[in-house]
Amino acid sequence: MHRHGYKGRKFGRETDQRTALTRGLMRSLFKYKSINTTLAKAKEIRRPAEKLITIAKKGDLAARRLVIARLNDQETGNELIDIIAPQVKRDSGYLRIERTGFRRGDNTEMATISFVDTIEAELPKKAEKAAKTEAKAEKKEEK
Repeated sequence: MHRHGYKGRKFGRETDQRTALTRGLMRSLFKYKSINTTLAKAKEIRRPAEKLITIAKKGDLAARRLVIARLNDQETGNELIDIIAPQVKRDSGYLRIERTGFRRGDNTEMATISFVDTIEAELPKKAEKAAKTEAKAEKKEEK
């Protein structure tokens, strides 16, 4: 037997547990902009996370639905499309992995995965203007 065509790490988990782990790590990454995890997990989520960012940069309805479906979280998906993707200024290589040392107890190598570009937690200027105009329109309707 040879190992041709077997992609990815198994992490000692079944398939559904692995996909849940990957989705959870990606949700945390997009929510907190940086997470500390094992090196193997960081390397494993880098590829699907960068693909999601590329999809999110399109910003249309189909991309929004794809991102939300892959993350299983509407709030994080909308944040990725509306806040994070417009701030990313490059075509690829959105994430960096930095080794941070070894975990006490089992000596597993730890790493921090974060965005290469600085991502601000607030809305970009265009989205802020749109939100302000919507608020003004609601006030006029109330009067």
